[in-house]
Amino acid sequence: MKLSNLLFNSLKESPKEAKIISHQLMLRSSMIRQHTSGIYTWLPLGFKVLKNIENIIRNNQDEIGCNEMLMSTIQSSELWKKSGRYADYGKEMLRITDRHDSDLLYGPTNEEVITDLFSDYVNSYKGLPKYLYHIQWKFRDEIRPRFGVMRGREFLMKDAYSFDLTEEDAFETYKKFFRSYLKTFLDLGLQPIPVKAATGAIGGDLSHEFQILANTGESELAYDSQLVDSNLSEKSYEEITAMYSASDEMIDKSKSDVIIGRGIEVGHIFNFGTKYTKPLECFVLNQDGKRITPHMGSYGIGVSRLPAAIIEAKYNNEYMKWPKSVTPFQVAIINLGKNGDEADQKSKDIYEVLINNHIDPLLDDTSESPSSKFKISLKLF
Repeated sequence: MKLSNLLFNSLKESPKEAKIISHQLMLRSSMIRQHTSGIYTWLPLGFKVLKNIENIIRNNQDEIGCNEMLMSTIQSSELWKKSGRYADYGKEMLRITDRHDSDLLYGPTNEEVITDLFSDYVNSYKGLPKYLYHIQWKFRDEIRPRFGVMRGREFLMKDAYSFDLTEEDAFETYKKFFRSYLKTFLDLGLQPIPVKAATGAIGGDLSHEFQILANTGESELAYDSQLVDSNLSEKSYEEITAMYSASDEMIDKSKSDVIIGRGIEVGHIFNFGTKYTKPLECFVLNQDGKRITPHMGSYGIGVSRLPAAIIEAKYNNEYMKWPKSVTPFQVAIINLGKNGDEADQKSKDIYEVLINNHIDPLLDDTSESPSSKFKISLKLF
């Protein structure tokens, strides 16, 4: 990409509504632009980061045998009424009535839809386990959207859903996703801290949220030093959960191996058994031809929250420090020459060589001063 072609406008001052560093920097560097309260347009620079994050998530989901698909954003209310969640969800759900007076909703989550779909496609134990996921925009009508894309009303989520024949099988699947999540966040250049969590409106009796360490995080964390001193991706679920971690709770902070820090939630996983398959009358036949209600889990990652979380975790001296895996451009070429001179031609030659070798560069071919070019480069990388 040539900078002269990039839709980009560096702001010198932070907008008044931006209270945290990620919101300030994302606005100032033309990553996002607010459309209305809690809803943002992702500009080319921010969108590149978002797509890089998506690809890392996608690679890790595919690695454990997930099927990628795409469900609709608008859902019928009938399945939600059948599961019992339609009346309980509250004002965060955006309810819509179409011209035929049918009750629809802008999906905040997809447990009902995926369960109904699974029922139509799998009816035998031979089709289990099944792991399905999508990356899709969602809407929750937050009463006070704030912190930019960290807590907006419209947001991009990766939702995965698992179906297993037995409770024991579902727990093994849960452990598989747990470890996949740790690897995903490590691949993003982040330090994840898994925390036992409440299940809330999703349901079930087993849940973990994944916090990433950031000095500006919303939650206080107290956690075992081994969670950052050891290689989590090589440890088992049992080894990792034996290490203690807590969010906004009191534990013995005087222990020598306790670290106190702050975190930002970026992922949440649930094992909720038959909470949805039972009321939605979903079943498969076992080896004896008996109807069995499958056990489910769901696994979410806040995709559009992650660019802001990465900035909060990595920024230094008012500049973003992107991990190599998500940086919008791999190489910056700062052309300090004038039109047609040796430096100008050399910059263009390097740019073409990188493009031809499938390396994504940014060429600053503008007429800005050298000092301005270096400042812009720092803001982008």
